Amino acid sequence: MDWRDEGILLNTRRHGETAAIIEVFTPEHGRHSGVVRGGASRKIAPFLQPGAQLDLTWRARLEDHIGSFQVEPLRSRAAAALGDRLALAGLNAVTALLGFCLPEREAHQRLYARTEQLLDLLDQTTLWPLAYLRWELALLEEMGYALALDRCAVTGTQEDLAYVSPKTGRAVSRAAAGEWAARLLPLPDVLRGQGAGADAEVAEGLRTTGHFLTHHLAQDLGNTPLPAARARFVEAFNRRL
Repeated sequence: MDWRDEGILLNTRRHGETAAIIEVFTPEHGRHSGVVRGGASRKIAPFLQPGAQLDLTWRARLEDHIGSFQVEPLRSRAAAALGDRLALAGLNAVTALLGFCLPEREAHQRLYARTEQLLDLLDQTTLWPLAYLRWELALLEEMGYALALDRCAVTGTQEDLAYVSPKTGRAVSRAAAGEWAARLLPLPDVLRGQGAGADAEVAEGLRTTGHFLTHHLAQDLGNTPLPAARARFVEAFNRRL
């Protein structure tokens, strides 16, 4: 068995004296692991950093074996991430969330394209937080937890939508929320693809997407905690406000 694809490196861990096991996200083969011979060497280890874009060839005797990778670096994103604390925290959040929620060996081509676009914005610190928020929305949708934010779940209106139901993920207008407003999640304009994407609104949006990642997606994945890297990114971003 063998295939060739391009992919984003999610994580790596040492395997024996000189090898490494890497986990990658590819458009055609999804989240996939394999052994890289010599992956712990001084020659190869420097480009096996999270977020790196790799040309990959995977081989195994049987399809269900872990197999081995031959890798060629296409581009590194380490310089952009290491140059900015927020970018590094965001990169770690992206790779951790993908490793956490993606099923093994299942293609998610739309999410892969969104992820590649997001990581290519790492050095654009003014654009990155809003792009990251929209990526979390795309991640929720791809995993089956899409938010319905186009009209009020109670009245059907498309006007003055201000909240999101924490149970259903549907929008609620300010008038329909009434005395229940304090129990609902914020719906800033940026979650609906509107507005300039001010940091304060992005922070509100991250609170809402974080709820669904934690209390819906993570619970359905065995009630396991969301990766701490996501909370560290939000904390780093909030310090920028």
